[in-house]
Amino acid sequence: METDLISRARAGDDDAFQALTEPHRRELQVHCYRMLGSFQDAEDALQDTLVSAWRGLGGFDGRASLRTWLYRIATNRCLSTLRSAGRRPATVWDIPGVEPPEPTRLGEIVWLEPYPDALLDGAIQVPLGPEARYEQAESISLAFVTALQALPPRQLAVLILRDVLGFPASEVAGMLDTTVDSVKSALKRARATLRRNRSPEPPPAVASPAENEVVAAFVRAWETADVDALVALLTDDVFMSMPPLPLEYQGRDVVGRFCGAIFDAGRRFALVPTRANGQPAFGAYLAGPSGVRHGTGLYVLTLAGDRISAMTRFENSMLSAFGLPRSLPS
Repeated sequence: METDLISRARAGDDDAFQALTEPHRRELQVHCYRMLGSFQDAEDALQDTLVSAWRGLGGFDGRASLRTWLYRIATNRCLSTLRSAGRRPATVWDIPGVEPPEPTRLGEIVWLEPYPDALLDGAIQVPLGPEARYEQAESISLAFVTALQALPPRQLAVLILRDVLGFPASEVAGMLDTTVDSVKSALKRARATLRRNRSPEPPPAVASPAENEVVAAFVRAWETADVDALVALLTDDVFMSMPPLPLEYQGRDVVGRFCGAIFDAGRRFALVPTRANGQPAFGAYLAGPSGVRHGTGLYVLTLAGDRISAMTRFENSMLSAFGLPRSLPS
C-alpha cells in the first residue's frame, strides 16, 4: 500500500502524498516544537518539511522508513532555523501604571511559546524506540522544552532523537550526516546539562483531585487579587517568566511582590481555562471601563506536588492558537 502511494506521489498525486504524510504530521509538528521552543516556528518548520519532502520524494530510496526520512528532513530544517539569526527578539515592559520589581535575572530564551494540548492528541502517543528515556508527557512540558533550548543545536537534536523518540544511534547519525561516535559524545554532554534541570517533584496527574484543587485555588486567588492566598500556593523557589519579556523572577517573596504590583494598580482579571504542554493554563482577560474584558495573555502553571513551582505568562497573541477569544463580553 505504501509503495503504491509513493509511486503515485512521485507522479504528482497530491492526495497520495497527503495520505503518506498525514499520519506523521502531528508528531512531526511536536518534534519541531521541541527543537525550536516556538509554536509558530514549529508550524513554519513543519510546512517547510512537507514542501521539501514533496520535492525530494524522488530521492527517497526506502533504506530507512518513510517516518525516519521525514524526521531527517524536519530535524535538519529545524537546525537551519536554530543556526539563523532570525529568532524573536526580546521586548520591553509596557504596562502603564505598573512598576515591576527588580528581576532576579534576565532570561535569554525569549522566543518560548506554549503548545496547545488540543494538538497533542495522537502526537505524543507515537512508536518509541526501546532506548527512549523520557515519558512523552514530561518531554512536552514547558520546563523540559525550556531546558532543551539552552543546548547547542546538535546536542539538542541528538537528545530528542535518542532519548525522547528512541531512534537508534546509527539512524540518528544518518539523519545528521555524522558518525555514531559523534552522536554518543553529543548525547553525553546533553544529558549532563538536562540532568541539572530536572524537577525533583513530579506534578499531580492530569485532572486528578490534587491538580483540580490547586488550579481552583489559583483561580480564586488571581480573580480576587488575593496576594496572600496566591503566595500560599507557591513553592519556596517558584519561578516566573514572561517571554518575550526577558524579566525572570525566582522565589516566593519576589514573585509575590510582582503579583502585588499588578493587583495594586487596580488590574482585575477573569480567567478562562485551557491546557498547554500538558499543564493547566488560562486565558487572562482584563476588565475595562466599558465592562468588556480584553485578553492580556496566556498563563501556564507548572505544578510540583500540591504547589505551583512556576508561572509563565505569554502574550495575548497566543490566545487564538488555543481557540480563545480576544475579548469577553460584559
